[in-house]
Amino acid sequence: MTGMSSEAGDPNAGGLIAGDAGSAAAAGTGQSVAAVAQTVTELFRGHQLELVHLAVVMVGDLATAEDIVQDVFERLHRRWHDLREPARGLAYARSSVLNSCRSVHRRAAVARKYAPRLTPPRDLTDLDTASVIGDRGEIVAALRLLPRRQREVLVLRYYADLSITEVAETLRIAPSAVRAYNSRGLAALARALREDKP
Repeated sequence: MTGMSSEAGDPNAGGLIAGDAGSAAAAGTGQSVAAVAQTVTELFRGHQLELVHLAVVMVGDLATAEDIVQDVFERLHRRWHDLREPARGLAYARSSVLNSCRSVHRRAAVARKYAPRLTPPRDLTDLDTASVIGDRGEIVAALRLLPRRQREVLVLRYYADLSITEVAETLRIAPSAVRAYNSRGLAALARALREDKP
């Protein structure tokens, strides 16, 4: 892994490699620098692909998704000592990925708002990667129309295959709220898919 900076979080070059950042991470947990690095690296190896897939569904771009996940793991390593329950490192990573995806959407919204002033109109045939990926499949297109929280609940529940409790922990909301967002999201998704049919 290479170190990368992120506007959604703090930069940390080489966050999974023992060093000054690793020393800080180890200090609060009683773990050695090597033990923290090994724990986070194993977490990365076991769940990186799952988290990249989650981010791709949320942002529609593989390169951006990979950057988000790498930055999340760099921050996780650096802040390992801040975790109240180190066993919940994966839940922290999932929450951080979703937060970073939200930041990407906010920056994209600002860019779209000011794009006409900064750049000439684009040819409609010049589609960027996010548009191409976003247009694949009716379900993904319909998901993008849902309110943010409904979209997150549906993606975590059915794409990431998390339980109601795990979704609640990831989003830091009550299980009853997860059920409500899930129900409303499925209904809205069904309506959107029916409206797309001729």
